Amino acid sequence: MTAKNGREFPKIDAKGKAEFKVYFPEAKSVVLEGGDGMQNVKSTATKDQQGFWNISTSPLEIGFHYYWLNVDGKRTNDPNTELYFGYGQPTSGIEIYSGEDFFFKKDVKHGKIINDSIHSEITEGKRNIKVYLPPSYGTKRFPVLYLYHGTGEDITGWEKQGYLANILDNLFAEKKAKEMVVVMDYGVALNPEEEKMPDDYPRTVLSSQNIDKIIVNELIPYIQKKYKTNGDKAIAGLSRGSYQAMLIGANHPDLFSAIGSFSPVIYEGTELQPFKHLPIGNLLKSKKKPFLFLGIGTKEDKRFLDYNNILTSYFDQNKYPYVQYKSAGTYHEWLTWRRCLYEFAQKIFR
Repeated sequence: MTAKNGREFPKIDAKGKAEFKVYFPEAKSVVLEGGDGMQNVKSTATKDQQGFWNISTSPLEIGFHYYWLNVDGKRTNDPNTELYFGYGQPTSGIEIYSGEDFFFKKDVKHGKIINDSIHSEITEGKRNIKVYLPPSYGTKRFPVLYLYHGTGEDITGWEKQGYLANILDNLFAEKKAKEMVVVMDYGVALNPEEEKMPDDYPRTVLSSQNIDKIIVNELIPYIQKKYKTNGDKAIAGLSRGSYQAMLIGANHPDLFSAIGSFSPVIYEGTELQPFKHLPIGNLLKSKKKPFLFLGIGTKEDKRFLDYNNILTSYFDQNKYPYVQYKSAGTYHEWLTWRRCLYEFAQKIFR
């Protein structure tokens, strides 16, 4: 699914083992490296007489995995694959098919994703966004889902790696979800002075607080003025975006009817203050009680499972209703988040 048209490699066998063939005739060493889902993968690389490096792996887990090649110490993308923005730059990707087709393009009516932008007084510049318009757009007004990506990614993530349009088109065709507009906003919001801060958790929290101001004061008014919306709003995100969705949703529980936290993250929490900077208690006091969805991959790192458990324990203790979704056999990667979106979209705007 990720190889360029006409390219034989990378290819995957029935057991999930991958083979790569790349031409680096001058290289002394080529090593396969990658993201979360590839941490336990073993690989061997041999160079043939023509200068091609042939790399074979142990079985990979199902899902979408970022990877790259360490060529004589330099990170290099595989020339055979499409590139996806991940880990802060265009990066190769490989998909190990899970047998599911909910995110495949099918013979149904299709919505469209358009590029748009706003000027932000908070970041003192232009902010690019992507907007998904459902197949029936133009016939009536629709609710809006505001959706955030994760660290090291950008607004192309949900469109390209996430297959958002296919997932929603298919759900709408099957009458499993209410048609909606989706706004994919950028997950970093810093003015030129704030950009100089060290790239750490306090900076991430500040950026997220800025996004809160942007979405309420700039983005929502812009969307409501330009697009045919009905006033109903939900917010969701993955990883860092999950924190942003919870922060904004909890700050404005009367504004959003649903909050989706995919692979929850909590920044700057301590044992005494697990939700420092995250006003989750507002949900308990709110009159409207937004629908809350927490999704997690069963094979994610312990820290993400711990974040999820902190949240579920808190909501259990305080008797706040929520839906817990567990993505079987997946890591901190896009198959987890596609499944989360698929489940979440069916439960909102009802």
